[in-house]
Amino acid sequence: MLARSVLSLLVVALVVGACDDGDDGDPSSAEDVVAGEPFPEDRCETNRGAGTITYLSGFDFAAAASIVDVVVAEEAGYYDDLCLDVELQSSFSTANYPFIASGEAQFASGGSFSEVVTYAAANEADLVAVVVEGHTAIDTLILKPGVATDLEDLAGATIGVKGALPPSVAAMLAGAGLAEGEDYETVLVDGFDPLVHIELDGIAGFPGYRSNEPGALERAGVEFDLYDTADYDVPGSFGVIITSRTFLEEHPSAVEDFVRATMKGLADALADPAAAATTAMGFVDAGGNPRFLSPEGETFRWATDAASLTDGLATGTGVGIPDAELLQAEVEAYAEVGLFDGEVPDIDDRYDTDLIESVYDGTEVIWPG
Repeated sequence: MLARSVLSLLVVALVVGACDDGDDGDPSSAEDVVAGEPFPEDRCETNRGAGTITYLSGFDFAAAASIVDVVVAEEAGYYDDLCLDVELQSSFSTANYPFIASGEAQFASGGSFSEVVTYAAANEADLVAVVVEGHTAIDTLILKPGVATDLEDLAGATIGVKGALPPSVAAMLAGAGLAEGEDYETVLVDGFDPLVHIELDGIAGFPGYRSNEPGALERAGVEFDLYDTADYDVPGSFGVIITSRTFLEEHPSAVEDFVRATMKGLADALADPAAAATTAMGFVDAGGNPRFLSPEGETFRWATDAASLTDGLATGTGVGIPDAELLQAEVEAYAEVGLFDGEVPDIDDRYDTDLIESVYDGTEVIWPG
């Protein structure tokens, strides 16, 4: 239903955009952005030539990495400052990939780098991650109190899953010598409410995002045991923003400046997490809040994500730059637990580091003035 509604909105946008036959200019000739200097007029014209740029969020307008930064940038007018006509549309990460691949949308939030690679391989889609904000897996395993004192105790247990066991959790369990279908079983659970899931009979626990389910349980005063994949050195990623290779090659300055404005929005969101969460809730409420997000939940979500983005970041490195070694480690670890049909994929074309590095001077976003 969500994907269908997004598609209908995009069709309207495409019809309107098709009426504009303006000259796109030569994207490769646009002047560089210089900090503190006026935004180049030729670059402004080139960016306008890209037309309406549609961004699809990954989970409504939740205060999460690769969503809250875009929301804050839009609210602050940063895209307008760089002559970009950006429209934000609420969506869900797994619904986004076909729209990016077909060119019906230009940017989207992805669940993880491995999720991007999985879709690209299965559909021969030339997707490119231009931003990777989180350099750890974001998944956790939430257990009922007393079920286990360590992961090895889950031998013979049943774990509830929403669709499938996240590969990072599978990798964490594999590190304890446990394989799905051999040493433990998984069963489907309905809905997304951890307060319901923790009470289900027949399961030891269930996976959840570090920035979501634990906070909901804590606010309700429900006891649980948490096994965080990050504590077990399981590689992973979150807060991914993707585009298509076609759009990147046809409109390089627009892509670079979308990333520039988004990273400036991210800097604002990291500097004032509470204000960023409030901004996100404003967008959520404006859309009717179909997922029943709360101010308390979004404050917890962004505070948790924000800490994860900066924890362990190399000195002098801008947030959001893809780490080639970590991305390679991620796909290798997940291939070992059956993702990508067990074969390590070639990821060289699935991300771009040069583009986002060009918007930074050290850790500061290069911004015109």
